[in-house]
Amino acid sequence: MGLVVQKYGGSSVADAEGIKRVAKRVVDAKRNGNQVVVVVSAMGDTTDELIDLAEQVSPMPTGREFDMLLTAGERISMALLAMAIKNLGHEAQSFTGSQAGVITDSVHNKARIIDVTPGRIRTSIDEGNIAIVAGFQGVSQEGKNITTLGRGGSDTTAVALAAALDAEVCEIYTDVDGVFTADPRVVKKAKKIDWISFEDMLELAASGSKVLLHRCVEYARRYNIPIHVRSSFSGLRGTWVSNEPQGDQQVEHAIISGVAHDVSEAKITVVGVPDKPGEAAAIFRAIADAEVNIDMVVQNVSAASTGLTDISFTLPKAEGRKAIDALERTKGSIGFDSLRYDDQIAKISLVGAGMKTNPGVTAGFFEALSDAGVNIELISTSEIRISVVTRADDVNEAVRAVHTAFGLDSDSDEAVVYGGTGR
Repeated sequence: MGLVVQKYGGSSVADAEGIKRVAKRVVDAKRNGNQVVVVVSAMGDTTDELIDLAEQVSPMPTGREFDMLLTAGERISMALLAMAIKNLGHEAQSFTGSQAGVITDSVHNKARIIDVTPGRIRTSIDEGNIAIVAGFQGVSQEGKNITTLGRGGSDTTAVALAAALDAEVCEIYTDVDGVFTADPRVVKKAKKIDWISFEDMLELAASGSKVLLHRCVEYARRYNIPIHVRSSFSGLRGTWVSNEPQGDQQVEHAIISGVAHDVSEAKITVVGVPDKPGEAAAIFRAIADAEVNIDMVVQNVSAASTGLTDISFTLPKAEGRKAIDALERTKGSIGFDSLRYDDQIAKISLVGAGMKTNPGVTAGFFEALSDAGVNIELISTSEIRISVVTRADDVNEAVRAVHTAFGLDSDSDEAVVYGGTGR
């Protein structure tokens, strides 16, 4: 008997019919001889609706109470799914994140998992139950307060439980049939990938691919937990994410794994920075102290006549105001001239482990963008990724042009997004 952890996203449990469909799939896994642990997200747009409600009541809700509110969505899903499973003749028990032993730090709204102590889950499944766990939430190690894990938290919950329970696989069910070579909402001829390495998936996730998020993949790589990304709306085999191909997987070792894009970032340019040691450090220390994550960084060559330079970096749009405020407070000590903020940008990334040994990939990437009439503002590279920043209005055309230029278009049926979100 194997142990399988399954995670179902909001689109999969969006309504009563969806919950019944998920219950049947869970029961089928149990009937196949597996012990089954299920992690669920909130139904459909429940989390967004709770956020809107909170903003109507209070413009600045406290982190503790905000987390207490948001975790209600997953608790609704887990209880309803347990009821649906019992109607199919199987025993199920639901658990909140804290009951499941998900221990986090004390940072509200974006807590990180410190440890998982799944004693109650283990007892439940050993007694023959299907365990249903609310994703996206845990309890702080200090203070024992309810916390939420931020974007992609349910995926991370599932992988963390799979690691703690020594599961054979973590199945992530979503509304697409797997990981594709590009977002199927943008590129209708995107191809489904049968197997992808943790390394390539990490780069795609960090570059904007929404099927799996970076934290989830990093956790899976650390504990070597194979992930199977599948659709809850079809019975098709999905995409395996692991160190090595699983079982009978036939893997084509492609140069390029895929094209990702991200429209959730903004760009800040610090204009007129004195070109001397310590100035860049002071800028990024201010950003770090404000707990803002940054992505791409570019520093221009200083002008010989002035000894000043410009430093540009990208960051999440949601943290733009916080970063600007932090930098404004340091303007006097650093001595820069001004700040420019631009949230009408997009990042496009080409990812593939094969590119580091194949000359011409970089040239082909830039030629494809040039032929599409797309201007480049920033460039960042790693061994297996090239990323550029362009205007937001150009992103869809740019993604399609690059996807076609590298021969990634499918000759068969168009990719299907069952729930309409790609996640």
